[in-house]
Amino acid sequence: MRSPLAAVLFCCAAISLSLSHAHAQAPALAREASVTVAPAKNMPPSFISSPSVSSTPNSNPSLNQNSSAKAAAPTELDLRQLWSELKLNNPQLAALRESYFAAKATVPQIAAPANPQVGLVWSGMPANSPLALGGANTPTSQYPNGISNNNAISFAQPFQFPGKKSLAADIADTNAEALLAQSESTYLQLGAQLSSLYYSALASQKQLSVLKESVTRLEMIKNVAKARYANNAAAYVEFLNAQVAQSAAEADQFALDRQLQVAIKNINALIGRHSREQLLLRGDARLTMNAVPSLLELEDYAESSHPLLKSSALQLDAAKKGVSLAKKAYLPDFQVIGSSYTPRGPFAANNGTLFYQFELDIVIPLYFFTKEKYGVEQARRNQASLEASNIASRQQVVLAVNTAYATYEQAKNQVQFLRDRQVPQADAAYKVGLNQYANNGQGFNDVLTAQSQLRLLEIQLALAQSALLQSQATVLAAAGKEPF
Repeated sequence: MRSPLAAVLFCCAAISLSLSHAHAQAPALAREASVTVAPAKNMPPSFISSPSVSSTPNSNPSLNQNSSAKAAAPTELDLRQLWSELKLNNPQLAALRESYFAAKATVPQIAAPANPQVGLVWSGMPANSPLALGGANTPTSQYPNGISNNNAISFAQPFQFPGKKSLAADIADTNAEALLAQSESTYLQLGAQLSSLYYSALASQKQLSVLKESVTRLEMIKNVAKARYANNAAAYVEFLNAQVAQSAAEADQFALDRQLQVAIKNINALIGRHSREQLLLRGDARLTMNAVPSLLELEDYAESSHPLLKSSALQLDAAKKGVSLAKKAYLPDFQVIGSSYTPRGPFAANNGTLFYQFELDIVIPLYFFTKEKYGVEQARRNQASLEASNIASRQQVVLAVNTAYATYEQAKNQVQFLRDRQVPQADAAYKVGLNQYANNGQGFNDVLTAQSQLRLLEIQLALAQSALLQSQATVLAAAGKEPF
């Protein structure tokens, strides 16, 4: 009567030892944590990120007409490499880079001198003799002394008061650098989002591992219940309940696998790849980022080096220069004109005597300096607005650092509490409950509850560890600091 139960208990002990060995190897496995996504099909060639990546042929003939796809091995990237791919290939960052280069290209245009003007003057034509082509100075009965055609070639060069163009070019260059600082801030925000997706994917992988261990533990409970039922020591409903719990754990794996695939698609989109491309995430979730500095250090770093504050300071500097440029509008601009005259027609055979003319024009700001006065007023109001915005930006950055740091501290405490107290206690409760149920045949509901509680706490620990690393990425980005 006892032999089947003894055999089952022996098997349970062996599985328990296997689980203990797996728990002992957990830290080592964490360092090799990886996430793999199944190969994608029907990937358009336009989304291939490198010559070595291609797609597989599709069984649908209509799709095969548009894509010559071949199978490709998944790209393997860690978090540091993902950040590099983000910087190089993210479309939003590429657009910001091109906007910066476009802004820089305006600087030499503004600093360049004004274009000269070349003119041709042909005067002295008599009435009823349009253009008088070839008839200059030719005596006629109507004009016995000939027609006097005066022709001139003029060259005009306008230029602004010294210092105006150089100051305008300096303002344009400062605004371009402010745009670059804004793109750096966007890069940090996208990097924090990428890190969150990365750690979320690793957390999903860890949850899948927890569920697999839970399925194994439930298999042990189910076998014990089956053996006890065979020995008339337990009701058949205990076996059925264990089986239902095992099926529920297996069903949870499907939802997690889908969640993992969605995270991979989002990561692909952030690093400029097609969402269906294959991707393998690797790396140690605990060693991928540097330690978080203290709150005081983060606040000091943010106030001195945050790209958003750099951009705000550059915009304020450009606004101050704009006031100086607006004041220069009271100063006149100039134009120099040089002309060459000859008393002959362009097609006349005779030559005339050349003479020259030099002209200096001054563009004077008149009409009670209305435009100039309100131009200075506009520049000063713009400066005051940017000064207030600069103060607001500084307050928002410091507040964001404090908020992110508080979230980080809370996540760190939760991880420590789950890892050091709750999970070990739940594991001990499960082992005691399983041992009692196997030996004296009582406490089936207790062992099932203990197993469920252990699985729940292990999943909570995986999520808390992921939240800790995500908050770490967020607090560094809030301070304007890269994680590596």
